Amino acid sequence: MTEDMSIKSYLAQGGMLSNPANVPPRYRAALLKLMATFVDSELAGAAGFAEIINEGPGIKARIAAAKIVLEKSDNADRVLRIMGEFGADTERYADHHPWTARLGRDADIGQQRSDHDMRLAVFNYPLEGWADAVVMNLLMGRAVAVQLAEFSLISYQPLAEVFRALAPIEARHAELAEEGLERLIEDSGKGDLQASVDYWWPRVAVSFGSEDSAKFEELKALGLRRTPNGELKTRWQAEAGAKLARLGLTQPS
Repeated sequence: MTEDMSIKSYLAQGGMLSNPANVPPRYRAALLKLMATFVDSELAGAAGFAEIINEGPGIKARIAAAKIVLEKSDNADRVLRIMGEFGADTERYADHHPWTARLGRDADIGQQRSDHDMRLAVFNYPLEGWADAVVMNLLMGRAVAVQLAEFSLISYQPLAEVFRALAPIEARHAELAEEGLERLIEDSGKGDLQASVDYWWPRVAVSFGSEDSAKFEELKALGLRRTPNGELKTRWQAEAGAKLARLGLTQPS
């Protein structure tokens, strides 16, 4: 960045930042919100899935579930460390927090966040048994893959590098869910799986945010977003819909 170029212009032209001391206040606030949403969603997701581990049909399924919980917790920790570089109290942040807190199954909060934290709305809903958890993990896993592809290109270089490292780990979680659904269908048929798809599909979809979000252009100018919410959601719908079709399940209209 040249001396006569503002940080705003530098970012708008694709520039990268790498030091907390160099980021302007508006950029810092937006970056911390992005990180908090990811960390809180990973920790809440891991906590919810941890309660389902012992319902897994067999030791291999339970090992896979435990691995997902471990890796999601570790992924949260890696991003939380970067938050710590911006002054976040990382010890107080993650400890003694109701990560298992959930609303009723019939609740419908749209995109609203809970009073507890910055988790995506989808992580406020409870899982109902093993099969339901696997369906949710498949649909949300595909959403995370789409979102991480976007976040891997953000203008804060240390965080972009972490997101690129986490992307294949999260992608494997979605693959494990797909394999788990295949086994469930082979062993017991489709059962209530379509009902779980119908339940989780709209709740995962809203995690992409409003399609006419006024904040997008501001975040794009800061180098923190590139692709509009609607395009990301459409990409997820196509990818997740194809996975469901292969398993003989139907994408809700």
